[in-house]
Amino acid sequence: MPTGDSPILVTGGTGTVGRPTVERLRAAGREVRVLSRQPGEGRIQGDLATGEGLEPALAGVGAVVHLAYGGSDEAEHTRRLAAAAAAAGVDHLLYISIVGIDGHPFSYYRRKVEAEEAVRAAGVPWTILRATQFHDFVPRLVGRQRAVVVAPKWAMQPIAVGEVAERLVELVEAGPSGRVADLAGPEQGALAGFARVWFTARGRRPLVWELPLPGASGRALRAGAGLGTLPGAGRQTFAEWARAHAAD
Repeated sequence: MPTGDSPILVTGGTGTVGRPTVERLRAAGREVRVLSRQPGEGRIQGDLATGEGLEPALAGVGAVVHLAYGGSDEAEHTRRLAAAAAAAGVDHLLYISIVGIDGHPFSYYRRKVEAEEAVRAAGVPWTILRATQFHDFVPRLVGRQRAVVVAPKWAMQPIAVGEVAERLVELVEAGPSGRVADLAGPEQGALAGFARVWFTARGRRPLVWELPLPGASGRALRAGAGLGTLPGAGRQTFAEWARAHAAD
């Protein structure tokens, strides 16, 4: 049976939230294995799509932090990982999810709901943390547009990815906690408004148009399906983040 000082396996450990989570875990003195299809320092090879390498990657592991993006295969990858974690006798499976996915028509959100169900059903003590979109989601959506920016009409509550990483480390140390409180940023607003803040921080003032997305997904985004409560637990505002990253 793994102990509290056992290695931690992180999936998606080189990604947006994975990298700062791994850094913080290692800074806290924890041994971290980063699951990766490619070899590299601090990594252990394994493939969530096939299951290859999962058994040795999980050997002796105390906790699994599942942060990898699985796209349309999110639920399948999570079921495969959860089953392998159960077989390995892992003590804690921590999964990151998204605020507001229940009943949302967006197909990826449905896969996230199925993945949460797989985590709960695997027989491994578990924690699920739902977070809102990260601050950098805004420039990833609209940042490459120029004089005229078209922004989907989307009510958002973005949060700093470093604060999500901090919370994940806290949850690793806390042990299995079930479905914990959602993690959301300190302010709510329209994507178009956040886009204007981003461009202003970079010395640009393009014309920003809001475009309502069609269908049920568009209605859900406009209605605030992905919003948390106020005040959110996040501390850094989007404007603060935008100023800090204006030169990126």
